[in-house]
Amino acid sequence: MSAPSTPLVWPGQPFPLGATWDGSGTNFALFSAHAEKVELCLFDRAGRKETARIVLPEYTDEIWHGYLPDIRPGQMYGYRVYGPYDPNAGHRFNANKLLIDPYAKSLKGEILWHDALFAYKLGHPDGDLTFDRRDSARHMPKCEVVDPAFTWGRSMEPHPWHETVIYEMHPRGFTMLHPGVPEELRGTFDGLAHRRVTDYLTDLGVTAIELLPVHAYVQDRHLIDRGLTNYWGYNSIGFLAPHATYLGHGRTASAFKAFVQKMHDAGLEVILDVVYNHTAEGNHLGPTLSFKGIDNRSYYYLMGEDLRHYNNFTGTGNALELRHPRVLGMVMDSLRYWATAMGVDGFRFDLATTLARVEGPFTEHAGFLDAVAQDPVLSHVKLIAEPWDTGLGGYQVGAFPPGWAEWNDQYRNTIRKFWKGDDGLLPTMAGRFSASSDVFNRRGRRPWASVNFITAHDGFTLADLVSYNGKHNEANGEDNRDGSDDNNSWNCGAEGPTDDEEINTLRRRQMRNMLATLLLSQGTPMLLAGDEFANSQNGNNNAYCQDNALSWLDWDGIDEKARSQIAFVTSLLRLRREHVVFHRTRFFTGSVIPGTEVKDVVWLRPDGEEMTEADWGNSVSQALAIRLSGEAGLTHLDRRGRQQTDDTFLLVLNASHTEVVFTLPEGGRWETVIDTMDEDGQSSLPKADGGTIRALPGRSLQVLRCRAAHGRSA
Repeated sequence: MSAPSTPLVWPGQPFPLGATWDGSGTNFALFSAHAEKVELCLFDRAGRKETARIVLPEYTDEIWHGYLPDIRPGQMYGYRVYGPYDPNAGHRFNANKLLIDPYAKSLKGEILWHDALFAYKLGHPDGDLTFDRRDSARHMPKCEVVDPAFTWGRSMEPHPWHETVIYEMHPRGFTMLHPGVPEELRGTFDGLAHRRVTDYLTDLGVTAIELLPVHAYVQDRHLIDRGLTNYWGYNSIGFLAPHATYLGHGRTASAFKAFVQKMHDAGLEVILDVVYNHTAEGNHLGPTLSFKGIDNRSYYYLMGEDLRHYNNFTGTGNALELRHPRVLGMVMDSLRYWATAMGVDGFRFDLATTLARVEGPFTEHAGFLDAVAQDPVLSHVKLIAEPWDTGLGGYQVGAFPPGWAEWNDQYRNTIRKFWKGDDGLLPTMAGRFSASSDVFNRRGRRPWASVNFITAHDGFTLADLVSYNGKHNEANGEDNRDGSDDNNSWNCGAEGPTDDEEINTLRRRQMRNMLATLLLSQGTPMLLAGDEFANSQNGNNNAYCQDNALSWLDWDGIDEKARSQIAFVTSLLRLRREHVVFHRTRFFTGSVIPGTEVKDVVWLRPDGEEMTEADWGNSVSQALAIRLSGEAGLTHLDRRGRQQTDDTFLLVLNASHTEVVFTLPEGGRWETVIDTMDEDGQSSLPKADGGTIRALPGRSLQVLRCRAAHGRSA
């Protein structure tokens, strides 16, 4: 309904912040420490006509607030905030600019780029020291009052960390070309919740989906001008509102809740990639959309005594000032909202180092990290750090506190180099396979703290990793200057697609080698959506602006070879799920297991003997065998309640281009369960006793099993 021409307004309450409908009316509350006056602007249902302006009548503890008894869910609104415009003092108030409520739970409409969105006169030689008086309302999305009611179904027990397998996916690109999803649902949360999608994910064997940003974000002006878009969404402007495009036409925020419920019904957790390190307002020359105009000096991490400019740890122009209690509170409120009201199971924090900077440097006891650690809700959800940013001292892999998992780029780099055939990597390879205990084994942290990945949204897909020596980002319009040049990729003999079947066979085997390594390593594996069927982006390793078939998953392109790769991934995940030796809850010690005569892990030379210090120092060796003892992986109880030992496994890796002869270790009969020489990864090799000599072809991997004796217990 439209607001009355002269709405009734009462004092209301300073909490909760945002627009809160209580069943009778709506309370509005906005933090601004330096404002002089705040106006609530009401709009018609279309968000085009401003129907009323109401001065919020009360100011309590730096919160401006008022209660409107006649306002219902569906009401569109925004704010105009009055105060000094003095960039050199850190103030950028301009009441001519309509502002988004930082606590808005729904945004309608898109930003329509216009010079009026800037608080200064764009193009003036004095830049942001000038003042622009044009009204920006017609170019801005509008906030919407929401009804929070939703009837949840059955809850889902979270998957233990050590059993977690993450599948990183784009909330739009996953379904845009999916033939099993109705066209009208593609690219939306309803499409992701379709039965064909959930069945596919559960059949594959993953336990959690990690969505690229779904918070309301901005389409950058420079991309729009070039006919591109901010496809990945790392440009947030609303931390409590779902991005409207993903909701679908006419849908409310409840569509996200329904999506989460269907994921949970399928046994899948939902993890959100969240961007609290910066906002879409850019640097001192950026637009005024929300925080800048509400209280720039409080919300942003400004440069020392130079309050006109922003610290730019993120490389995006600004950084949120999480040292301020109200800004930290906003981030914590956002996280709790998504974890409770929206039902998500965890978060991956983009450029997380920025969130933990105090007076510049990263610290393990930053206010944000301490706040999360003591929070009764957030301390029990899955927390994943991207442990770096672009500032000085920004690389902090392994430095986050207990309770956190971290993206492990050292794993990515090592596995890529190893299978590319680089020399001198055996010690590093062993460390990364073992959940990087040299990095994470401190303060009681567990192997799952290492989130292992070989590919992610940022970089080559797996198919492109084995098909291109260099990036091919010409479609981004930056003359191929964007994106990383440090890819550790190998095209196997030809750049891009080829009709040479020998090269294509090698590429498929290299993908199987890396998939097997990833999914059978200790730690938490993360699989990039589409890698299981060799999805390609034509060599683009920075497809952040490509909302088109280049980035969308090509489901119609799945041929017989791709289906074999899907089956291979499924078999690997089944093997991982059924055998705890591949997802231990403790780091390897390399010591004899108490009560047994075997070590939890043994690293073997091709001749079957245990590696020596000299062997580890061999700079040209590219072959290694790993024996994982079943006695170190207690998996289940027998009928008498005794713990039973797992099977013992042997992983044999040969990254060289030539055949290597291995001697199988003594102590049992070995059955080959994975062989990457076969297209489907399944083996036709006969069982073999310990001491048997076996030739392993170049660039291949085998997994062998020695079954535990029947009835044997620990």
